Amino acid sequence: MFAAEDWRSAAPRRRAHRAPQVRAGDFGRDPVYAALDLGTNNCRLLVARAEPSPSGEPGFRVIDSFSRIVRLGEGLSRSGRLSPAAIERTLGALEICRRKIEARGVTRARLIATEACRAARNGEDFLRRVRRRTGLELEIVDRETEAHLAAAGSASLADQAAESAVLFDIGGGSSEIVWLGRAAGEAAGGRPREVVRHWTSLKLGVVSLAERFGGLDVSAQTFEAMVDHVFEALQGFSAAVRCERRCGRFHLLGTSGTVTTIAGVYLGLARYDRRRVDGLWMSDEEVSRAIGALRAMSYDERAMNGCIGVGRADLVLAGCAILEAIRRCFPAERVRIADRGLREGILTQLIDEDMTRTPACTGGAP
Repeated sequence: MFAAEDWRSAAPRRRAHRAPQVRAGDFGRDPVYAALDLGTNNCRLLVARAEPSPSGEPGFRVIDSFSRIVRLGEGLSRSGRLSPAAIERTLGALEICRRKIEARGVTRARLIATEACRAARNGEDFLRRVRRRTGLELEIVDRETEAHLAAAGSASLADQAAESAVLFDIGGGSSEIVWLGRAAGEAAGGRPREVVRHWTSLKLGVVSLAERFGGLDVSAQTFEAMVDHVFEALQGFSAAVRCERRCGRFHLLGTSGTVTTIAGVYLGLARYDRRRVDGLWMSDEEVSRAIGALRAMSYDERAMNGCIGVGRADLVLAGCAILEAIRRCFPAERVRIADRGLREGILTQLIDEDMTRTPACTGGAP
């Protein structure tokens, strides 16, 4: 289950389906890339052009995006199947994604589905239906791939002066935990963000946890029961990293709707603002206060909050419980918030592959 790898050179390539190519043909001098992440709760798309950083590292400029709460995994933990209503909601969102991909002239894409499609008995049937109705070829990625993509997309925010950091991605049906550290024998001052030393994927997410324990009205007792449940699931990973090096700059790095919501509540935002949230540092005490504020809200108050909304008001406390369990397993004085993740990881890897294969094909827009 655990691996020690550089995500850029050794990220897994095992796929349930062939590599999705929305459109064959000439990449030209200015290719357009698309990354789609269909999760248990959300359907999200990014369309971008390559724009290398001054150091020559893979980079991109987003030219279009889409995000919608579809709740594909609603009821999955009880029935083991994707429901007709959830499928229809998701197909509607994917049709919008298809139109955006076509309108932007995407030349290369990777379109992934995660835990809901992995777990559902009718997951493969659903993807065939997606293909027939939208023409999109989605692949179900395994948990190892998901963990590495999360690292590829957000680990650049890790403190480069730290010996190590714990990156986590709290999803709807699963949560990925990654230990970032330097390669064996690497001197201090290196770039720990590039090395995935250990990883795990818990079959626990905000949707599955809320469906098990409840999410509308969460008592203190229920919240602690959720925390205990996740804490127990983390013990295998905690034991595996016990001997890893930590320093005074050790920290947590979170990417998910849970942590961005916590950041928005901490900042007192009337409406969510990615520019203020992505890259934000929060102290352990500030995270505790924000979680406390969320727990003190009623369901209606959460639904009316501009950083939460009706679509996630019954899920956010389950996410807080997962985060609390991670904090108890890996105490740290700081948490960094990332409003980036799988889609950014996909784009980074696609562009990196093209830069390696044909550097002239990754120039920015003229």
